[in-house]
Amino acid sequence: MPTKHKPRKGSLQFWPRKKAKKILPSANWKAIAKADKEKKQGLLGFVGYKVGMTTALVEDLTPNSMTLNEKKVLPCTIIECPAIKVFSIRFYKKGKITSEILVSKDKELKRKVKLPKKKIKEINLGALKEVDDVRLLCYTQPKLAKIKKKPDMCEIGIQAESVEKKLEIANGLIGKELSVLDVFQPLESIDVRAVTKGKGFSGPVKRFGIGLKSHKSEKGQRRPGSLGAWTPKKVSFRAPMAGQLGFFTRVQYNNQIILAGDKQEADALGEFSHYGIIRNPFLVVKGSLQGAKKRPLLLTRPLRKSKKIGNYKFLRIVK
Repeated sequence: MPTKHKPRKGSLQFWPRKKAKKILPSANWKAIAKADKEKKQGLLGFVGYKVGMTTALVEDLTPNSMTLNEKKVLPCTIIECPAIKVFSIRFYKKGKITSEILVSKDKELKRKVKLPKKKIKEINLGALKEVDDVRLLCYTQPKLAKIKKKPDMCEIGIQAESVEKKLEIANGLIGKELSVLDVFQPLESIDVRAVTKGKGFSGPVKRFGIGLKSHKSEKGQRRPGSLGAWTPKKVSFRAPMAGQLGFFTRVQYNNQIILAGDKQEADALGEFSHYGIIRNPFLVVKGSLQGAKKRPLLLTRPLRKSKKIGNYKFLRIVK
């Protein structure tokens, strides 16, 4: 019987496998707003920081579930979400930024961007008739979580009926601290965009999962058997080669929120290794999420919402 083998290893879905350009990814807010079936007015996303994983004891209330009305333990990820603020309002026309109005000059922003010395102008509603989209450029406050002082900045879209309504919502958020509890609720699904853990320079066995060659093989065991055919006289990008592994931008879809808690509920969670205690509102999300601890995560409304959503009643954290 011949030896079983696979014709190739490693997915070609993600290519090129190179480092992310920035630590906090961006999102296609136009597509997210279009896919949002509930059309709930407000922000389409938020930014949080990964605390770590734990286990949650819940009661399963999902209809037709084999564990209906039974207690079960779920692996969960905790995300701390300090309040964010609005840095500027961006106006778009046909996918391009036509103008941007600065609305905040907090001293923390000096660590991230160079602030203009001119005074902040008032928003002229009459000059914005040709605009077809309004978005917010927000910045986080990681100092509230004792992570760092330098804020992270990210563009966040707005869900509303019209451009005028979006501008009205944006105008009402100027100078205010925005809470994650106003954006997401328990049992909702969210998409998480983040950068994975960096593994550095790795070989093809770890990077693509190819099998080891025989112990009698020449020119190394942990290498591919062939880099390609005789002709064409070049190595294809499909050949498994050594290179960067990890620190890639990835999206994880349909992560269900088990609990959305405030500062008072965070005291009962205790301290987490390599992170500390939680000092701000937080989310408990079912399953694992990409990225290292203290890494910023962009949380958005689901782009392609799953119909298989469980109904869980949170009881407590099991450590």
